[in-house]
Amino acid sequence: MADDLSTFGFPFAVNKAGGISASGGDEAIRGKIIQVLFTAPGERVNMPEFGCGIFNLVFEANNTILAAAMEFTIGQALARWLDEDIIVDGIEVESREETITVEISYTKRQDLSRETVRIHFR
Repeated sequence: MADDLSTFGFPFAVNKAGGISASGGDEAIRGKIIQVLFTAPGERVNMPEFGCGIFNLVFEANNTILAAAMEFTIGQALARWLDEDIIVDGIEVESREETITVEISYTKRQDLSRETVRIHFR
């Protein structure tokens, strides 16, 4: 399968020529992961179940229980919404003081290459 597929860039933007910014390959998959993580269920009108719901945990104490809940929530959402694109190999959530770091390791189904996305929440 050729890697000539592209999607709208994330965040959605207009390029200098006035067209819609597009992305493909690794950038597109990373954008999809970010979309799943940062979309709250109910936020999309035509797909009300889409998203992750991690922002529902924002007022919880930053401890190992929160980290475990985030790992589970993120894993379930990625498996549901990106199952055709990636295989989730692991999710690690590290909490330190006021910062939570989420590291998602995955294998792209298209070419079986392994990638990692790291996101910091403050």
